[in-house]
Amino acid sequence: MIKYLSILLASSALAAGAVAAQAAEYSAPVSASSAQAQSETERLNIWFDAKFEEQLAFSPIRQTLLGRRTAYDQIDDYSVAAADRQLAWMQEATAEMKRDFDYDKLSPDAKISWDMWLFRLEQAEAGVPFRQNSYVLHQFNGQQSFFPTFLINQHRVASESDMVAFIERVKGSARALDQLLERAQANAESGTRPPRFAYEGVIEQSQKITVGAPFDDGKPSAIWEATEEKLAALVKADTISQARSDELKEQARAALTGSLKPSYDRIIAWFTQDLPNTKATSFGVSALPNGEAFYNYRLANQTTTDLTAQEIHNIGLSEVTRIRTEMEAIKDQVEFQGDLQNFFSFLREDDQFYFSEDDKGAQDYIDTAEKHLAFIKTRLPDFFGTLPKADLIVKRVEPFREQDGAAQHYRPGTPDGTRPGTYYAHLSDMRAMPIHSLEVIAYHEGNPGHHMQSSIAQELTGIPKFRAQGGYIPAFGEGWALYSELLSKEMGAYEDPYSDFGRLTTEIWRAIRLVVDTGLHSKGWSEEQAVAYFLANSPIPETAVRSEVRRYLVMPGQATSYKIGMLKIQELRAKAEKELGDDFDIRGFHDTVLGGGSVPLNILETMVDQWIAGAKASQ
Repeated sequence: MIKYLSILLASSALAAGAVAAQAAEYSAPVSASSAQAQSETERLNIWFDAKFEEQLAFSPIRQTLLGRRTAYDQIDDYSVAAADRQLAWMQEATAEMKRDFDYDKLSPDAKISWDMWLFRLEQAEAGVPFRQNSYVLHQFNGQQSFFPTFLINQHRVASESDMVAFIERVKGSARALDQLLERAQANAESGTRPPRFAYEGVIEQSQKITVGAPFDDGKPSAIWEATEEKLAALVKADTISQARSDELKEQARAALTGSLKPSYDRIIAWFTQDLPNTKATSFGVSALPNGEAFYNYRLANQTTTDLTAQEIHNIGLSEVTRIRTEMEAIKDQVEFQGDLQNFFSFLREDDQFYFSEDDKGAQDYIDTAEKHLAFIKTRLPDFFGTLPKADLIVKRVEPFREQDGAAQHYRPGTPDGTRPGTYYAHLSDMRAMPIHSLEVIAYHEGNPGHHMQSSIAQELTGIPKFRAQGGYIPAFGEGWALYSELLSKEMGAYEDPYSDFGRLTTEIWRAIRLVVDTGLHSKGWSEEQAVAYFLANSPIPETAVRSEVRRYLVMPGQATSYKIGMLKIQELRAKAEKELGDDFDIRGFHDTVLGGGSVPLNILETMVDQWIAGAKASQ
């Protein structure tokens, strides 16, 4: 989800996603061949945008996330039959593309769009044999916590019809939860059950969502509080009368208690009933039927490479060794007396590295993150030609899904900027949120990391919408965010050596992931073995470490995307710097990387190679 604008052209801006090589073509007299390419490219881009709208129709949720109010009273169909229909549509559309367009007549960027379309189909087809291997509902940002979050934060209410749609979506969410439960039950029947802690997490989160008014006589639940706030805002704006508000409130109460709660009750009942069938001892997915093939698929899917589990494991070991050396240097810089393991313990235990364990401490954390983000924003123009238009806010995770030590995360705003991007922090356990790592995480989740990457992508106008707004590729997105952590040091961040150590802490954290994820899912590591390796090589608090390891257990392969993606971006930058020498333009490089939407790493390399070639041609 990224975008760029080539700054190599001082006279005019290229369409987003274009490369410098195309700039010369546009500024020169148009030849017959280039006119032909432009014509075929224009036809294909029109087709892509039409197909994007067709594809978007499958997902009312995605429409809302993009800031649209179409299908505003609907929730996606989560059945297997619906997934089959979407795949069939994609296959038919691809056959149409190959039949009606000539790849050889396309411009370089249009060829990238073609390749991206094929990539997305290949990814969808590759996952079909492994549908029964996935953990449909689990403790880490599982779908059971998504729907209330979506209704509270993404479904905006500015009119009476929006509120009516909100109520209908409460009912639709209940239907979707039943569909997801059905899929979880089918997978369990085929032998795919996550470890017991995942079941316990689903039960606990589902219970938290349905505690309080209107579900019982307690304080308002998060979703009921949001419902009342949305209605009150309509009354305050004289959009509806108090009497109409009261009517809608009762309809919302009926939908929540009569539709949504029974769905959560069914989830709680089944997961409780099936709990004895789970294993108390954690395990990697290779222990499950078809597990080894599933894990290999997940690695390919998340890294967009053909690296094996052993190769990824070895890269992780090498990176851990390298980063530890840099950590030793900072330990010596602050004149700490003791070895690195002692320094880790000092950082975990000393009170100076934590805010207070209360609401004030949580607010102090948010305020400090906002201060760092305000600083880095002033430095962006020196490193990027294209800047995001959307705002960024920092927010505490809602109580019903907040977990001690869970990873912070980002959710994009809308392409038109009406809803800002949000950096969410889990602040229920302040001892799992050390101050020395606060700065780097703010840059990862905010600018120049996920917020910049996602916002620029969504704001693209010069490439097909399916590339700008159509999906997220972990190796690219997480690789960029991790690269941004180091880039922020170039931009003048981390003046405090402890904050710079925090940067190394999060980098070694991602290197450890390569070792631990492959260890758990390919080498038979136990949960305790993974935790021990983590603690031996980082100062991350144990609460956060255990949450992390359990995340890897239910999301196989996802944790490997960060470091593999970062290493590729660093490799491509080094290549560009070497080939262009003094003509290397850091803003042009970053705009190129962020200029084509979310792409697999091989296509990213093609984009950078084209940019290098264009820069050489203009020397």
